[in-house]
Amino acid sequence: MVRPITEGNLISAYAGESQAHMRYMIYAERAEKSGYDNIARLFRAIAHAEKVHATNHYKYIQKMGGSHTFSDAAFGSRTTVEDLQNGIDGEHYEIDEMYPVFMEVAKLQKEHGAEISFRFAWEAEKTHAAFFGRAKDAADQHNDLDLDDVGVCEICGYTVEGEPPERCPICKAKRERFTIYPA
Repeated sequence: MVRPITEGNLISAYAGESQAHMRYMIYAERAEKSGYDNIARLFRAIAHAEKVHATNHYKYIQKMGGSHTFSDAAFGSRTTVEDLQNGIDGEHYEIDEMYPVFMEVAKLQKEHGAEISFRFAWEAEKTHAAFFGRAKDAADQHNDLDLDDVGVCEICGYTVEGEPPERCPICKAKRERFTIYPA
């Protein structure tokens, strides 16, 4: 049985990543309706990465016998620029506050699987924040994002523009394990 603090952190991360997945899918629809086709594609790709994170957390919760979830999510945006800012803020919260604490607790509690799940998500979120920053800069100027193919690693959620690397820099998965969102 996973230790209660790590279990709570896994449950919170699962719920947060699940909700991020859905928010980004909603944001993609709104971006597409506003004529931002590449930003919509980026939201869909990163939504897929958030689903990878949620799935990893879920699998570990299930393996360790967890049984319930909870979350806290941001709402209220109305435009693509606001959606991108919500994305930036959410990713930075995960990068700067949530995942560092969750990883440290898992490490202290010797929950190696949870620590890996958190680390994979933490590293991938850094790429998401950078993509959202670029997209917001474009949308602030009423432009769509200039964006090549986007690849998402099916193991850790790492997201890359252009040709995926031979091996994922986070989890070392082979290139074939990337889902491509073509330009």
